[in-house]
Amino acid sequence: MMEAKKTYCDFANALDAGDANPNKQYHDTEYGFPIADDNELFARLILEINQAGLSWTIILKKKADFYRAYHDFDIATVAAYQQEDIDRLLGDSGIIRNKLKVNAAIYNAQQLLKIQGECGSFKNWLEAQHPKNKQEWVSLFKKHFKFTGGEIVNEFLMSIGYLPGAHQESCPIYNQLLFTKPMWMQQGE
Repeated sequence: MMEAKKTYCDFANALDAGDANPNKQYHDTEYGFPIADDNELFARLILEINQAGLSWTIILKKKADFYRAYHDFDIATVAAYQQEDIDRLLGDSGIIRNKLKVNAAIYNAQQLLKIQGECGSFKNWLEAQHPKNKQEWVSLFKKHFKFTGGEIVNEFLMSIGYLPGAHQESCPIYNQLLFTKPMWMQQGE
């Protein structure tokens, strides 16, 4: 008896099963899943910023190098980076060496420290903003952070479950996510 093939999002279905492409694992285990840890939220934001102008596959292949280079995305550590850290990052071939993106990571970490001081956590701040549409989120992010245009904010928020669209309804991950999201997030979709 032949096993029925699961239907995934069109993008995931198009991936070659034997390929070393990391997108399938990301699709199945991370994309659209809520994140509670502030450092992980910061990591996702910085990875999305670094993806601008590049493919997500490049970022996923460099993900471990990003974590190493940015001290596991510890917000307080990155917020305290000095010129020697900027020079180190710009010389690190394992990551994206773009001065604007490096400076944005440091600035955004500093902003997150302020947000944590006011709201207790980045996660609390995000939850306090809900519900918003994409344009409202983009305006809010541009007020607080650098290098956060419409696509970056949209992808960041979809990737952590705050905006719909990460998965098609026919995808088994879509149904799995319905059980991992807080009720208020499900009602906003």
